[in-house]
Amino acid sequence: MAGHPRHSPRLTYLARHGQTEWNTESRRQGHLDSPLTPLGLQQAARNADLLKTEEIDAIFASPLGRAHRTASIIGSGLGLAVQVIDDLAEIDHGLWSGLTAAEIETRWPGQPAVRERAKYTFRFPGGESYADAEVRAGRALDVVGRSGARRPLVVSHEMIGRVLLRRLGVADALGTRQPSDVVYRVRTGGTVDRLTWAE
Repeated sequence: MAGHPRHSPRLTYLARHGQTEWNTESRRQGHLDSPLTPLGLQQAARNADLLKTEEIDAIFASPLGRAHRTASIIGSGLGLAVQVIDDLAEIDHGLWSGLTAAEIETRWPGQPAVRERAKYTFRFPGGESYADAEVRAGRALDVVGRSGARRPLVVSHEMIGRVLLRRLGVADALGTRQPSDVVYRVRTGGTVDRLTWAE
């Protein structure tokens, strides 16, 4: 964009929100939300401690409550304000939001297996696919780039996190899992360091 040269941080940090109540029930959240558990709050605080020596200079977050709360806890620990980017919201699970795997299979027999065979292009009924969300992920990273941050932290969700990794050049990004106690440090070119306080 004219007047806004693209800035690519050499290091980009990706964190997932802390554990939520629906995580403990194995319910899909998507654009719906549920509160952080006591463990989730602890994970956010520990990730703040983990990042204190990383020289993070900006924090960007999904607008969804679980990610924004996590980012706020980390930001408080690092002395940084949180900047919300709507495009960092989790992939929209549509009609599957709020449901367990068993409930989904009962209501949409065979569809979870169809999704497993074509994960990137499968669109949740009434929702999004990974392919849809990758467009948003690209826009979000453009916002981060134009901010001029040199070591930005992006706090979002596991599925949108996968397409963020893909956009950052990480091989096999869609097969990546990101527990709430892990922060990824992604270097230019797609090399990933896994930072964690958990043993």
